[in-house]
Amino acid sequence: MTVTRGIGLFFGSIIDAIVRALALSKVHPNVLTFVGLLINVWAAFLFAQGKFMIGGFVLIGAGLFDMVDGRVARETNQVTRFGGYFDSVLDRYSDLGVLIGLLVYYASINRYFYVVLTAIVMTGTVMVSYTRARAENIIPRCKVGFLERPERVVLVIVGALFNRMAQVLWVIAVLSNITVIHRMIYTWQEATRLEDAQLRAVPERSARR
Repeated sequence: MTVTRGIGLFFGSIIDAIVRALALSKVHPNVLTFVGLLINVWAAFLFAQGKFMIGGFVLIGAGLFDMVDGRVARETNQVTRFGGYFDSVLDRYSDLGVLIGLLVYYASINRYFYVVLTAIVMTGTVMVSYTRARAENIIPRCKVGFLERPERVVLVIVGALFNRMAQVLWVIAVLSNITVIHRMIYTWQEATRLEDAQLRAVPERSARR
């Protein structure tokens, strides 16, 4: 067994124990999702005050709720269409709330360049989610691109804990918008393929008649 696998199994067993405990407590998964939002708001307040390291640890706690709410729903047979929707909506509020905290901080120290950079990160964050949601109205799936929500959250935590938030914002600004472009290209390719398949199917049906 490798060290990495051992660490993964160790933390996986802890999460499994937490999921079982929450399932036994009969707490509703949507409540866990909402608590996760509140913890993210707390992290946003800490970021707004420039308390990045503490905020990073708080974000780790919020990430724990993000990981367990869906698993608790499956464990307790409470998976619903609305639950998935509710989780997705609150995730967007959580992401943007943390970034608003950074906006407030950089504005308070007159670093307006980083205010603009954070705004670009916010735009990329929203568009990564939007391009997938909109694409899946016309194609079956659009889960492509490197920088999805888990990667963004991990990057922000790393930036907070190691005092490298400015560098992390650059990385997210670039990679999130590359992900948006990737999804746009993929959607165009898949939509074109589906349309071509439909056009080929029409003459075949006509010939059979």
